[in-house]
Amino acid sequence: MDFLVVGLGSMGKRRIRCLKALGYNNIVGFDSREDRRVQAEEKYGIKTCQDLFQAFNKGEPTAMIIAVPPDVHHKYIKVAIQKNISFFVEASVVDTDMELIKSTLENLDIIAAPSATLLFHPAIQQITQIVKSGHLGKVSNIILHSGQFLPDWHTYESVKDFYVSNPDTGGGREIVPFELTWITKILGFPKRVCGNYRKTIEIEGAESIDDTYNFLMDYNQYLASVTVDVVSRNATRRLLINGDKRQLIWDWSANCVKVFDPENDSWDVIEYEMKNAEEGYNPNIGENMYIEELRCFIEAIEGKHPFVNSIEEDHRVLKLLYAIEESDRTSKYVEFRA
Repeated sequence: MDFLVVGLGSMGKRRIRCLKALGYNNIVGFDSREDRRVQAEEKYGIKTCQDLFQAFNKGEPTAMIIAVPPDVHHKYIKVAIQKNISFFVEASVVDTDMELIKSTLENLDIIAAPSATLLFHPAIQQITQIVKSGHLGKVSNIILHSGQFLPDWHTYESVKDFYVSNPDTGGGREIVPFELTWITKILGFPKRVCGNYRKTIEIEGAESIDDTYNFLMDYNQYLASVTVDVVSRNATRRLLINGDKRQLIWDWSANCVKVFDPENDSWDVIEYEMKNAEEGYNPNIGENMYIEELRCFIEAIEGKHPFVNSIEEDHRVLKLLYAIEESDRTSKYVEFRA
């Protein structure tokens, strides 16, 4: 397979590493910035282009990996559609032209793969199995906190120099659908939501973004409370699920999922392995889940199985984000029917 990686920033470089880890070396990179092209060439030994269509002139790639800022995803998705090639696109937070894209894809035989990275996290795979098996009994409530510190994302550049400082694609706003993608795979979509989002502290370079989202998802028979922020000085991901038979706790810094069994008054500890993180990244952000995500995309192209996420489901998650924001603006619960 031949791959065209569009965007050679942090995520574009990560996807190149993933492809190479999977044994694929026929990779061409595109970026308008010369420094990024030079770095990708020197670090990964790939060819790069400063003009997107120059890359196509060198040969028709099997697939595109779209790793540009979220507010321009639609431009490159349309290129992939025009060229009739499969594409993988990083996590979205805006849905520009999404209805047009969805309707066009219905008539094409290509794989459209929106990122769903956390579905490949070994802990979330364990949690999904436990919840769906009924092991916890009847679920009562769920509490999730996902927190990071925005300046830690790219320690080599100012927050103001990349998309997380843009209100539409702000760091806090972007992480909400990133979390919702895996939550809704386990729980489905809620019947209604209420929420708040705010700018709570001063982050240099991110003066105009909201840094904290707090929302409640009503599933009728149980409730899920979620807080997402980019103000946590220690990167955090903690989950609590209360069932009438057992309780589940996950703290991603512990490399295990714990289930309390009241009959034995003991905790079952399910350990998992996160492989090495790339230098400069939080140790809990191992490369293995990104590698497995691209493996799934490639196997979908090969016809082995569908990709774990779809454009339709990705759009539903974004609509859920927008419903949460509508709730804050109106100070009301918002019914969710997307």
